[in-house]
This record gives sequence, C-alpha cells and structure tokens, in this order.
Amino acid sequence: MVSKICLGTMNLGSAADEAESFRMLDVALDRGVNFIDTANGYGGGRSEEVVGAGLARNGKRDKVVLATKVHFPTSDDPNDRGNGRRHIIEQCEASLKRLATDRIDLYQLHRADPSVPIEETLLALDTLVRAGKVRYIGTSTFPAWRLVEANLIADRLGVSRFVSEQPPFHMLDRQLEKTLIPAARSYGVGIIPWSPLAGGMLTGKYSAADVAGSAEGRLAGDDEWAGWHRRDRAFAVVDLLREIAANHAATVSQVALAWSAAQPGITCPIIGPKNLAQLEENLGGADVVLTREDLARIDELSPPGDSIVPYIWSPWVTPDSFAPHQYR
Repeated sequence: MVSKICLGTMNLGSAADEAESFRMLDVALDRGVNFIDTANGYGGGRSEEVVGAGLARNGKRDKVVLATKVHFPTSDDPNDRGNGRRHIIEQCEASLKRLATDRIDLYQLHRADPSVPIEETLLALDTLVRAGKVRYIGTSTFPAWRLVEANLIADRLGVSRFVSEQPPFHMLDRQLEKTLIPAARSYGVGIIPWSPLAGGMLTGKYSAADVAGSAEGRLAGDDEWAGWHRRDRAFAVVDLLREIAANHAATVSQVALAWSAAQPGITCPIIGPKNLAQLEENLGGADVVLTREDLARIDELSPPGDSIVPYIWSPWVTPDSFAPHQYR
C-alpha cells in the first residue's frame, strides 16, 4: 500500500543540496508519504546516495516503499547500459550500496531495450527477486504492447512479472487512456505517472504572455519542450484550473495532482520538487478532493484519450521508432 503521492527524487543531491534534501525527505515522510522513487542515473547516482543517507539518518527505511531504476549508460563501456543481464545485476548491487539497504522494494526498467531479448531481462530480474535483493519489478515509459508481452512471457517462464508501469501522463496529454491504462487495468498493473504537472505548465506559473520568450525554466527558449506547451487550449485548461483551485482554496499544482490521482487505473502521481517550498505545495494535492463537476469541466476542455500537445516522448514508447544502437 502506497501514499496518494510518490516522492520523486531526481533533484535531491543536485538542485537541492544534501541538507535541504534531508529536510525534504523528513517533511515528506512526516506528511504521510511512504513511497520514494529514484534511479541509478539521477545525478550519476548522487540521488540514490542522498536518499540512502537520509533514510539511514531518520531511521525510516523500513516504513518506506523504495523504488529505483536501471537502464541508462553508467560509463562509456558499451555493456554498461541497457537491460542485459550483466548491467542489471551489476547496477542492482551498486544501487543497494548507494541506497544503504539490503533490498529494493520496486526495481524498474527505466526504458525498454529492443536490443536485448525480454526473456534475458526477465530472468535477470527474477534472479534478484529470488535472492531477496528485489521485492517487485516494474517498468517505465513502456508502450502497452511491450508491457503486456513481457508479462505474458513472464507467466510462460514462471518468473516474476511486472507489477507497475511509470509513464508520462497529465491532463494535457491523455493518449495513454486509449492504450496503456486499459491494458494495465486489465492485467493488474499499477500506473505511477511521471510529469503529472506537464513539465511545469500545470503549475499555473506560465501565461500566454510567455510565448514571447520571456518565460523562465522549461518554457524559456524555442526548443521542442517550450514549443509544445504553446497552445491556446493548454492555457485555457490552466485558466480553468485556476478557477477550480480558487473554489478549493488550493493551488493549480495541487488541483493537477488531485486530478491525476483521481483517474481510473492510476496508483499515484510522482512529484519531483526542487526545494522544500515546492514539496510542501505538492503534498497539499493529496488533500484536494475534486467534485464530479470539476472533473467533468476538465474533461470538456481536455477529453479522455485526447492530446492538446504533441506527444514529445513518442520516440521512447512507440514500437518502431527506437534509435539504432551503436554497438552490436
């Protein structure tokens, strides 16, 4: 059982220094969060180190569902990447050391790896489960067909199956309601969305005036990340969220997180605060209860399965758009 919000720790040990990172962990746990997500690639492993030290410091490791990930390169060695057996086993040991723990509660593949047979990946992960080093396994940013295929093969092999998927999902891009979410609900897989605030767009800090290029953060500049937000309908949704937020004495971010948590098939959204103030605001989203009217008004502007913005993550999740590997 996990809390309504998962604390994503990509910024711990980097955007937030060690002292503030420890405070953020303490505040989150004191406010009822029991689900923490990190990855071996965040800050080159620094996030895992800070999370491990923070949990050792406050003595609450056993009260936490601790999740991390493996996939991305950890060196220039062509074998120090991907979802092959060597990389998974070695990186699990490295993550255990950095996290200062003897087990990982949820070990996730950070991305799919079409260069490695899924049988090899599943058998490697099952080795870790049987050794007691991993309790459950999951995926991140997998297309629906890969997730279903993997679990069917796991059943055939008699090994551990994926219990969760971590996709990008928010109210400005609801395409996953057509594919991934129905598949996950049908096969009993939990959904833990990342980027529930659409890279900051659903915080309400941006306005149509920012299109001129005066925005700060991710909307600054003319790159793809900035451009995909610049749609009138996106700003119309944000304006509606401001109105709903005022009715609930909440913030736009809190309403967006409450919406994510309320969607069918969603276990809990992952927040990624950079500082204590952002953390405290985000945690307030767990206390916001949207009405049926609120949800209906959002659905009217951003219908289920629809997308207001281009799906910028598509190269990661579609079946035939993977970049060729440099090594064979």
